[in-house]
Amino acid sequence: MAAAGSPFRPRERREQPVPGSRRRAGIWWWLSLPMLLFLTVPLLALLLRSSPATVTHYLRTPAVQQALALSLGTTNVTMVLAVVLGTPAAYLVARRRFPGRRTVEALLDLPVILPPAVAGVALLLAFGRRGLIGGPLGLEITFTPAAVVMAQLFVASPFFVRAAALGFASVEPELLQAAALDGAGAWRRFRHVALPLAWPALLEGAIMAWARALGEFGATIIFAGNLPGRTQTMPLAIYLGFELELDMALTLAVILLGLSFFALVLVRVGLRKW
Repeated sequence: MAAAGSPFRPRERREQPVPGSRRRAGIWWWLSLPMLLFLTVPLLALLLRSSPATVTHYLRTPAVQQALALSLGTTNVTMVLAVVLGTPAAYLVARRRFPGRRTVEALLDLPVILPPAVAGVALLLAFGRRGLIGGPLGLEITFTPAAVVMAQLFVASPFFVRAAALGFASVEPELLQAAALDGAGAWRRFRHVALPLAWPALLEGAIMAWARALGEFGATIIFAGNLPGRTQTMPLAIYLGFELELDMALTLAVILLGLSFFALVLVRVGLRKW
């Protein structure tokens, strides 16, 4: 994904009006209506079910505050790690040709379609106390905030890598070649040419990774558990709240909806200025 007006997204073309175009557009609106309603009605039901007074009340409770603080703290760390660790991988698949490149791309994309529960089991078998890596190294990661970050990073990093790779791939090769002719090495070409041109895509990918990490549930509950004040993020608190306190779960759901909507508005509207 890329921001409109950026150097790696083609400028949108304005189609010239043709006879009957408005009538055809109306037909497509009617055909799109079932899907639009299907997506809108549940969200509207959630907002109507939660009153501002209820949301304000539960925002003062320790359980909601702990879940909110843990979610925001871990997702911020996850976003930073996704950028730091994912940028080299994105540049590799975008600008380099090597044997097995398609396999590497598939590996980077796999968490997008992999069931989160499978990701949680895989992380547990790799980094748990008796895991492939955790056992020999004596790691004590499970049921800690670090496990929350690892679970979020596993499922959210592809969103950053895919966006960043698109941005790097859209940098004109002639610009990199000109920098090389001027004596710039690989690192300087990356830092002074590729990175400044692709940064809107990297920023967009970072925001999308943050939003995906915020809503992570399956991998987290298996690898990190659901310990209030320690590993219980907002999605996990919602899951527990539906069994114990529905209004608290609805409050957290509304908060998550608001944060997710804000992230999308920032990506779709705010980044278009660049």
